[in-house]
Amino acid sequence: MNISDYLSALLLIAGGLFFLAGTLGLLRFPDIYTRLHALTKADNVGLGLMVAGLAIQADSWAVVGKLLLIWGLVLLAGASVAYLIANGALKRGIRLWRR
Repeated sequence: MNISDYLSALLLIAGGLFFLAGTLGLLRFPDIYTRLHALTKADNVGLGLMVAGLAIQADSWAVVGKLLLIWGLVLLAGASVAYLIANGALKRGIRLWRR
């Protein structure tokens, strides 16, 4: 094993930890808005780290480009869906959480 294998493994583990943090935020936060925020932020960073870890191991630049395209599409889809869910919650009268 060389340094790129260790770096790739480190990035993949860090990405997995961000996915875990997003899932914990989804389960623990009190309202829909904070849950959406935790889930989208953590999942976007987690996927970015996963893509970086996989890009290090890629055989060609075409594979790296495809990974980046997938990451960009997931970022766009995640932001769009989070907006639609939050907007729908606001229209239904679901209030922001207050202490």
